[in-house]
Amino acid sequence: MRVTQSMLSNNMLRNLSNSYSKIGKYQEQITTGRKFTRPSDDPVSTVKGMAFRTDLNKAEQFTRNIQTVNNWLDTTDDALDQAGTALHRIKELLVQAANDTNTSSDRTKIKEEIEQIKQQLRDIANTKVGNKYIFSGTKTLAPVFDESGMTGHINEEIVQIEVFDGIKLDVNIPGKTLFGNIDNFMSNLSNLLNDDTKTGEDISEMLGDLDQLYEEVLAARADIGARQNRVELMTNRLALHETNVTKQLSENEDVDYAKAITEMITAESIHQAALSVGAKIIQQTLVDFIR
Repeated sequence: MRVTQSMLSNNMLRNLSNSYSKIGKYQEQITTGRKFTRPSDDPVSTVKGMAFRTDLNKAEQFTRNIQTVNNWLDTTDDALDQAGTALHRIKELLVQAANDTNTSSDRTKIKEEIEQIKQQLRDIANTKVGNKYIFSGTKTLAPVFDESGMTGHINEEIVQIEVFDGIKLDVNIPGKTLFGNIDNFMSNLSNLLNDDTKTGEDISEMLGDLDQLYEEVLAARADIGARQNRVELMTNRLALHETNVTKQLSENEDVDYAKAITEMITAESIHQAALSVGAKIIQQTLVDFIR
């Protein structure tokens, strides 16, 4: 086949165009810091990048969920701590009330403080995180107690929050039974103290029930502590997962500057060599135009 001047010129122009494109590609990578800026540049990596970003978005949501879990557990633990302190004070008052040498004034002061603690315990049962009651089961918009006593709008169901794919953590302690038992005890105690026929021995008999309630509060706090430990483990696991996905996304999309600069220098050298060779093949005027 006869090779014409036109064929040589077209072939050189095509090669120069390709080398210009390569140089432009490397310049864009160095400027943007990314291996590609359009999906068409690397469809496979684009799809991978979308998957990595979806994974990161989920990880960010799980991180926010864990913060919510911590808020619930910390608030619950604090509320139960207050309840335990209140019950401990009730025990002190019971011991005082069991003394048959108390005057009527002494008993009145004890009854008044016990009534205040009863209301305090109801307030503790109505503890909220944001606008949600944490001891109302899944009926989080309903209080455990109102002015007339325990409401009928709560349940004993568990609130769960997802903190990883397929992993949900229990965040609440249903308070219907726990605080219901405490409130019933407080009502019985008030009735007992209001009955002048009851003796110190009658009052002392309630100490066993009080100790049982205190143990229930301690058991609930121990449960919360175990959950907090698990949340800490999940937090570390999620942080590690997020770090790994971020690294994979970077490897998939971020440019290796040293490599890109080296390849651009190589492409520029090849381009200059092509221009030099072309100058010997085609007319000088055309080479001048190309330069």
